[in-house]
Amino acid sequence: MTDSDQPPTPDRLTDLLDDSEHEEVVAKLERIGGADADTRKRALRAVRTDAEERPSAFDGLAAPLATFLVDDDRAVRLTSAKLFVTLAASDSSVVLPVIDPLAERLTDDEEFYYVRARCAEALGYVALEFPEEVSDPEILADLRIGLSFDEPEVRTKLAKALAYVALGDSSRLRHQVPSLAEHLDAELELVRYQLCTALVAVGCENPERMSEAESDLRERLDDESPYVRGRAAEGLALGIRSEASIDPIPDLGRVDSGDDDPPAFLTDRVRFLRESLSDDAESVEALTGLGTVESIRDGTDDVVEAITSPDGAECQHCGLDLPESGPPMCPRCGAPH
Repeated sequence: MTDSDQPPTPDRLTDLLDDSEHEEVVAKLERIGGADADTRKRALRAVRTDAEERPSAFDGLAAPLATFLVDDDRAVRLTSAKLFVTLAASDSSVVLPVIDPLAERLTDDEEFYYVRARCAEALGYVALEFPEEVSDPEILADLRIGLSFDEPEVRTKLAKALAYVALGDSSRLRHQVPSLAEHLDAELELVRYQLCTALVAVGCENPERMSEAESDLRERLDDESPYVRGRAAEGLALGIRSEASIDPIPDLGRVDSGDDDPPAFLTDRVRFLRESLSDDAESVEALTGLGTVESIRDGTDDVVEAITSPDGAECQHCGLDLPESGPPMCPRCGAPH
């Protein structure tokens, strides 16, 4: 075997990306596919850094990279799915050619659930910017159905994807308000927050739909998370402003008084709800930046960062989220942390 037949090193692959040598990159990726699993993982991890910093360098490379989504090695498939999440978050247009392969991984019941979770996340990022590309009813159904039975880690990503679908085009979910609302009591805070966000996004354009989720949103006013309580208050306020039949809410002051230092996210939305209930149109209109798709899109990443631990890490072997102060071994797969 000559040197030119050897699989390229990860550094060599990134060098080719630097030079925009796409034809050679495709050829190298094909040869990497025949290398050992460790080489395949290292190559995908190396280019993932490039994907975040300059995703445009990957224009035209999504299809050859998607071959690793069906790799024999589970860790390679997971690394590939993470790469597509990074690409979709940075420039979702690059991922448009591989919507179908990502959807196929999502719907494969035999696939490692972390791979399915990451594929759902990538599809969500695409839906945010290109909603028409993730409009297939089967994809949306798979995102919703998984909320009932999937692993917790998958449900978190499904809920995130649904929130992004709603933020991209709320009409896609306007007929699914009851089915989303029934999961607002999910165990995971991030699932509850993302689903509340999806519902409020629908309510921004179709506020009359909030009456279909009223009872579930009212229950979230007692949620342990101030961010879930805030979104629930925002959703109820939207319903009231649409003149939907929303019953009085007794003791509304409890909603933002249970925390020693409630975040402004919560207090602003409780005020939004309170003044909507009082029918003070002038005061409600003064609360700019609430009850709009734009405000949710601009602020939801900050809320997610506040909910999740910014000091966390991720197991390189199975993808489990780990706190920095956690155990030295991954509790799921036993790998060193």
